Amino acid sequence: MRLEIQKVKIDHIVFGDETKVHGSQLTIHRDTLIKHLKELPNIKDINVDIAMPGEKKRIIPVKDVIEPRIKVKGDGSGFPGVTSGITQMGDGVVKSLDGVAIVTIGDIVGFQEGIIDMWGEGAKWTPFSKTKNIVVDITPVDGLHPHEHEETVRIAGLTAAEIIGEAAREAASFVSEVYELGTIKEETEKYPELPKVAYVEMLISQGLLHDGYIYGVNSGQILPTYLHPNEELDHAVISGNCVAACDKITTYQHQNNAVIKELYKLHGNEINFIGIVLQPELTTMDGKLIATDYTAKICKQLGADGVIISEEGYGNPDSDLVMICERLEKDGIKTVLITDECSGWEGTSQPLTDAKEEAVAVVSTGNVSHVVELEKADEILGDPHAIANIAGGWDGAYDIETGIMKCELNAIIGATSEIGTHNATVELY
Repeated sequence: MRLEIQKVKIDHIVFGDETKVHGSQLTIHRDTLIKHLKELPNIKDINVDIAMPGEKKRIIPVKDVIEPRIKVKGDGSGFPGVTSGITQMGDGVVKSLDGVAIVTIGDIVGFQEGIIDMWGEGAKWTPFSKTKNIVVDITPVDGLHPHEHEETVRIAGLTAAEIIGEAAREAASFVSEVYELGTIKEETEKYPELPKVAYVEMLISQGLLHDGYIYGVNSGQILPTYLHPNEELDHAVISGNCVAACDKITTYQHQNNAVIKELYKLHGNEINFIGIVLQPELTTMDGKLIATDYTAKICKQLGADGVIISEEGYGNPDSDLVMICERLEKDGIKTVLITDECSGWEGTSQPLTDAKEEAVAVVSTGNVSHVVELEKADEILGDPHAIANIAGGWDGAYDIETGIMKCELNAIIGATSEIGTHNATVELY
């Protein structure tokens, strides 16, 4: 498969009388965007704002972040199985609005939503303080079940990304990134001496608003499955969960999976990158055993010499992480784990809920319990009082008189993401 992503550089975003790219400026026709989004099912009201890096703006409670894109060559468009029909993804040419993000907010769905600060201390911890954010505030109709509420917000965000992404189609200036990988047989014939490395990406799959989607299929309803890495970069995998904000893998991060991109850089030089295995993180022991066995089987059948394993979330999924590690290591396949830690405010608690002697190569993406103090914002997009109900926040975390907010990294979107794209210091130990 060969996927070309043509990145259209955007420096400024403004509202105007059309949605179009002029040089490095993106103009958005706000009324038209709102009109289209309000035509979606279960939408009561929509508001749209802009938040640029460095502005003293706080966005809360954040649900998802999506990069606006458009497929200009090849099969497939939009988000297959969700906003468009099922088509094999991973080939063709995509145009993206580089550095632009759709950020969805609104009435809280579940307690694990988050914060983006565009300046100051909070900006240090989230990658989305550096993106030019189109903030879509969604009010669903009354009386929805939480799962219907989540779906309504998810579809609105993805649809907004498609509408805005269309502006990239005619942009003449862009920088191309090409991701090309043949079959395992073809790549092994080209690089017979290089170790074959697979990437196991764990996806939160626990129900209770903790779900990812692969070609529109809830990841909790599948066995571990093999994907060409280009498929994930081309919208086949999206977020549909309200897992803790710090390590929730947003749709934007799936579209720009930093582990996949790093393995591509190493392919043909240090390793032979043979693809990814998506593993659901299930809640029952039987589910964990089945998923672990199936993942190990796929990795062995692929002939993997080494496997990178990334987690989504913490706590219950920690057991899946070390179970996969133990199984693969006993099968003679070397592993490296990528995980964050839940070590308490002082950093002295047990970081993972499980441990195995085989887990000797671990990359830490930070302590989710680390407490930060966020300065007063000039403007708040959303509801600051939501912090009382967000994981990592508490009643009284927002001081109305001073405007100061305290919270754990738990509450900040992408602060300890286990597929990279953040600012936390990591160590190999």
